[in-house]
Amino acid sequence: MPETVAITSPASIQIALVEDDPRFQAAVALAIRQTDDMQLLWVADTLAQALRALNGDGPAADVLLVDLGLPDGSGIEAIAAAARRWPGCAVMVSTAFGDEAHVLQSIEAGASGYLLKDSMPERIVGEIRSLHAGGSPISPLIARQVLMRFKQAGVPAPEAAAQADAPAMLSAREREVLQYITKGFTAEEIARALDVSHHTVLTFVRRTYAKLKVRSKAEAIYEARARGLI
Repeated sequence: MPETVAITSPASIQIALVEDDPRFQAAVALAIRQTDDMQLLWVADTLAQALRALNGDGPAADVLLVDLGLPDGSGIEAIAAAARRWPGCAVMVSTAFGDEAHVLQSIEAGASGYLLKDSMPERIVGEIRSLHAGGSPISPLIARQVLMRFKQAGVPAPEAAAQADAPAMLSAREREVLQYITKGFTAEEIARALDVSHHTVLTFVRRTYAKLKVRSKAEAIYEARARGLI
């Protein structure tokens, strides 16, 4: 059975973790427990445990953090189950698999974020906040792969008129944040560089995504380049 974590105080972000690597699981769980705005609902280290928890009577999580390479199956099944059972839950993959097939299958199943396990647990905590706030955290390597997928698929660039109007769409600070995103900076790193709060950066990111009509970092980078913003 998945480990159940007792809830002793209210928290704004309820998290479920599916991870079979004991050391990585413990590090992420510890990082979450050390925050003031997150609560770990449960931890599962197999697909079977995760599916039982997802189909149980417990409360829905706000964020599901899931590995793909589980000992008894693929975490993609857990992503799909969460999409059915908890439609309001944001799903973020944290895995060693960086190939295109796993990335696209995860996104199609319902994942909104995709991080490689080279991310430190402390950074993952920040990315969970970003995901919960409406962002789509993606490791730079994965973002480049998705961008190349768009190009290879021949996605048409916006019409010339839209490109002409594009520079006026984003404020100077929104374009500045977009430049940092393109270079792979995290929200925390952007906040330090601009001397603003983490939440202010997330507000700029949400506004930028809305104006560009995108839902992920990779899409934002593609649209920004297609429109001549970066």
